[in-house]
Amino acid sequence: MNEPIFEGLSLAEIREINAEMSHYENKTAVSIEALKIVQKHRRWVSDQCLIAVAELLDISPAQLEGVATFYNLIYRQPVGKTVIHYCNSVTCWMLGSDQVGESLCRHLNVELGEMSADGEYTVLPIVCLGACDHAPVVMVGNELKFDITEDAVNEILGR
Repeated sequence: MNEPIFEGLSLAEIREINAEMSHYENKTAVSIEALKIVQKHRRWVSDQCLIAVAELLDISPAQLEGVATFYNLIYRQPVGKTVIHYCNSVTCWMLGSDQVGESLCRHLNVELGEMSADGEYTVLPIVCLGACDHAPVVMVGNELKFDITEDAVNEILGR
């Protein structure tokens, strides 16, 4: 049996998305998971991939773009192997998250949202990481780091 081709997606991505769809009556319910599957394979979701996923889910690309831009852990431009999010919600901001973000960027020689020259890191702000009692907080990949100081930035970056 031939599987349908959705230009821009790998067979592995299509199979994983189809497996997710088997758990739901409505294909639209899989939107975020489908985007996360593509991102797991590619580190970001290109326009071509977004269109292919929309086709696979039988929704418009504009509708899926709305999901992708609302959910701040879907990356619509290339990012480094490790994305470092620094929380910039009120509590973290009051306790120095702006300085943490600036320090991360300075140490990596990047602007916010840029990928480091070696392709290893991207620094991005995020609204809340849910650990206000340990502010400022950063998320390195999927790991939370609490009570961040300048020394902690050096440690995070292995310097």
